[in-house]
Amino acid sequence: MNIARASIDRPIYTWLIILIALFGGIWGFLSLGRLEDPAFTIKNAVIATQYPGATAEQVALEVSEPLESAIQQMGEVDTITSVNQPGLSLIEVEIKSTYDGTELPEIWTKLRAKVRDTARALPSGVQQPLVNDRFGDVFGLFYAVTAEGFSDAEKHELSTFLRRELLTVDGVADVEVMGLPQEAIFVEPDLAISVNQNVPLQAINEAIANADSVNSSGSLRSDNDRTAILTAEGSDTVSAIAGLSVGSQGQVINLFDMSDVFRGRLTDPEVMIRFNGTEAFTLGIAGLSTENIVEVGKRADAKFAELDTQIPFGVEILPIYQQHVVVEQASNDFLVNLAMSVAIVVIVLALFMGWRAAIVVGSTLLLTVVGTLLFMSIFSIEMERISLGALIIAMGMLVDNAIVVAEGMQIAMLRGKNSRDAADEAASKTQIPLLGATVIGIMAFAGIGLSPDATGEFLFSLFAVIAISLLLSWVLALTVTPLLGHYFFKQGEEGALDAYGGIMFRIYGAILRWALRFRWLVVAGLVGVTFACFAGFGLVKQQFFPDSNTPLFFVHYKLPQGTPIARTAEDMAVFEEWLDQRDDVVAVTTFVGQGATRFLLTYSAEKPNPSYGHMIIRTETLDDIPALQADLEAFGSAQFPEGEFRTKRLIFGPGGGDPIQARFSGSDPAVLRQLADEAIQRMRSASENALHVHHDWREKELAVQPIYATERAQTAGVTREDIAGTLQFSTDGVRAGVFRERDRLIPIIIRRPADGEYSIVDQVVYSDQSEKFVPIEQMVDGFDYKALNTLVHRRDRVLTITVGAEIPAGFTAAQVHSEVRAAIEDMELPAGYRMEWGGEFENAGEANESLGRQLPVSLLIMVLISVLIFNAVRQPIIIWLLVPMSVNGVVIGLLGTGLPFTFTALLGLLSLSGMLIKNGIVLVEEIDLVRETGKGLRESIIEASVSRLRPVMLAAITTILGMAPLLTDAFFKSMAVTIMGGLAFATILTMVAAPVFYLIFFARDEKREMKAAEALG
Repeated sequence: MNIARASIDRPIYTWLIILIALFGGIWGFLSLGRLEDPAFTIKNAVIATQYPGATAEQVALEVSEPLESAIQQMGEVDTITSVNQPGLSLIEVEIKSTYDGTELPEIWTKLRAKVRDTARALPSGVQQPLVNDRFGDVFGLFYAVTAEGFSDAEKHELSTFLRRELLTVDGVADVEVMGLPQEAIFVEPDLAISVNQNVPLQAINEAIANADSVNSSGSLRSDNDRTAILTAEGSDTVSAIAGLSVGSQGQVINLFDMSDVFRGRLTDPEVMIRFNGTEAFTLGIAGLSTENIVEVGKRADAKFAELDTQIPFGVEILPIYQQHVVVEQASNDFLVNLAMSVAIVVIVLALFMGWRAAIVVGSTLLLTVVGTLLFMSIFSIEMERISLGALIIAMGMLVDNAIVVAEGMQIAMLRGKNSRDAADEAASKTQIPLLGATVIGIMAFAGIGLSPDATGEFLFSLFAVIAISLLLSWVLALTVTPLLGHYFFKQGEEGALDAYGGIMFRIYGAILRWALRFRWLVVAGLVGVTFACFAGFGLVKQQFFPDSNTPLFFVHYKLPQGTPIARTAEDMAVFEEWLDQRDDVVAVTTFVGQGATRFLLTYSAEKPNPSYGHMIIRTETLDDIPALQADLEAFGSAQFPEGEFRTKRLIFGPGGGDPIQARFSGSDPAVLRQLADEAIQRMRSASENALHVHHDWREKELAVQPIYATERAQTAGVTREDIAGTLQFSTDGVRAGVFRERDRLIPIIIRRPADGEYSIVDQVVYSDQSEKFVPIEQMVDGFDYKALNTLVHRRDRVLTITVGAEIPAGFTAAQVHSEVRAAIEDMELPAGYRMEWGGEFENAGEANESLGRQLPVSLLIMVLISVLIFNAVRQPIIIWLLVPMSVNGVVIGLLGTGLPFTFTALLGLLSLSGMLIKNGIVLVEEIDLVRETGKGLRESIIEASVSRLRPVMLAAITTILGMAPLLTDAFFKSMAVTIMGGLAFATILTMVAAPVFYLIFFARDEKREMKAAEALG
């Protein structure tokens, strides 16, 4: 059945297709979910376990090791890493990428069971491990809240109010509050009074611990009812706590007679946040995965507007990052680019084929795009960066089918055929080759989209959208294009002028005859150019993901390990003051002590560390960032040479780590530090482009350890725990209980008065045995000083130290990695130690490995389809010989523009291969059809090639010009250059190389034809 003739004979069906595609596409666009990045499951969980008083190495050995050993027994686990600090173990578990999001809940349940069972055997003093499996939640609506002049309690009430109200917004999944001031009730006993009255610390501790407890008081029962007995009201004010009575040795003394009780902030909070230099806390809003983030964002904005009258004067809610605004802008930019691309296609077609063909093909293209949006909505494929990229990639192939059918139909009608016969002729001989070529184009992306791992999950929408759009383009080219051609194309007269007699066709025919005559010279030239371009590919910069087009960049500041958070905050304030003087800075959000809430899927926050400072800086435009970065780097390096200061652009794709990383694993921390120091020196010597070279164990910290005088202390009845408790009281303070304020639990801390000089040897410790205080210096034989590792990293249960380096602006990780690789790999490692590369080299390798596992199957299917189309072998070989040469134009384009070969450029190269194969199939199929009419080999090659010149050239020109709007898009510009440069060269390959290869492969047929002709003659 000829679909094209049927579309004209039964127009009602075709009009139904048109209307469904048009109005369904509009509905689909309005109802499509919108995200910034594809909904991607981060298959990580974090297990936090506290072990107060233990060193980092003790934590690693006594907590992380048994937990990791148990977790490693799970077959679903891919990698286990841990960061061990004094008193804290943070274990991160990464699940194998082949498990999808639906399987994770069961895996997390299994993980919790493993952790719970193992926790029973952990040492005394280890707290219950906490498993956080919501590690990948994205809070894309990210705000800073400032409330100058408000008390800390009022800020907490404000945050509770805002969180409660925002959780009522339709589509909001969670609201995370971060950076609220951490308060405590401090009890500072007067040591002189405490010692004179012989009141031990434990007595004060017990009085406070029971002051605000909640216990059951039972109930009164009668025959008819039951009345509950409430617990007596506890101490709900600071003054009430100060009025507590402390009993010791038969004496009772009020707490306020011997202690100063007050409410204040913790001196060492977990995190400090400022927005434009003003103290703030943050609100992160996460939308449900099934919701359109643009609509959720608008509802949240409406809620903020509604709450404006209820929020006290002086409170400001300021945006740090608004995902819904970014996504809406991206959608609008896509519509503009789409409109420009369609307009370019229409203009080019109007110039080369006339306005009638422009309307026919342009309408088909528009219906294909909007029809794709309809199916995206039906199959719940959100509009996000990858799916929009897929539509843009497909734009280069969508127009091909319609051009081939329209051009064939127009030429046939100019020669006198009516529209039905013309449609029959144009479509009948191309519909199967076009279908096969379309499927081959789809299969070029199947290896990515159908991969069972994380890459396939992230890029599935790429494959799905390309498959939908290309198949739809084939259907519409055989239905809508013939019907519109029936309406718009004019029928000529038989014997009219040759449609291919124009000057362009004559010049091409002459060139082709010359190429066929000197075919071996042409082949040698093509092979030479191809080898040169493959060699030149090594000069092309390699980059895994390009920089983002959002005008944001980050600052990372690291002081020596052990620096208090207050000192780090002071340094960050200097940077804030400097940035405040810059006109190109819109906003600065500062985080001290750890990174920000995950506000982007690809954002990875630094783990908590008091010596770490972080900034999110927003500028007016992208163009402001490079100069500001350079000035800020220079200021930071000059102002604080003792710190490690670096700026980093926001990129599309995973981030958070150093682009250059070398990991060393082994058993001895001292040996690992020596290897890391050697690697740092080698990196610095090998390349001046390896910046801020460091290792992740950082500096050792000085620790003081009392030497327990066993005999004297035991005689006095003083234990090691008593000494530890006394030292804890005299330094950080001892947590005695909690103070309940509505839904808040505020710790009550007993500590030595902060005023006055402090000497560790002047402290006294209470002896339960003698019921009196004794000097601590009598209970110890002095103090020992040690330099300890306070950041101990492990990877898959093995101690691992990572040497990392940054790269200069304008350089790629691949460039710098190639400069330092030999120096690191030449290191001699002791037996039992190993080195492996991390960073962008590892990420790119894993992505390419994933792609490489799937590509062979896709290539096999593509080859089989090309063989089945021709039912022969030689024609597919001709077509596939063209594919390696497609790299020529890519290399020329990327070297000419100086752009790197990114992951999106790889997608463009796959798209280019599909276009090249498609054009090759149509051309070779046409040569076969002309030969079947009885014409000679050379004559058939020339006639068929001339007849295919216009559709191939037009498809190339429309695609190349249609990609022009993307040259301003940071994410897609390397892909656009890849397709534009590659397709320009590929068109020459198709129209010159393919005919030459055809003649070479079928030369024997030509000889047989000549012999047969001579025999007949």
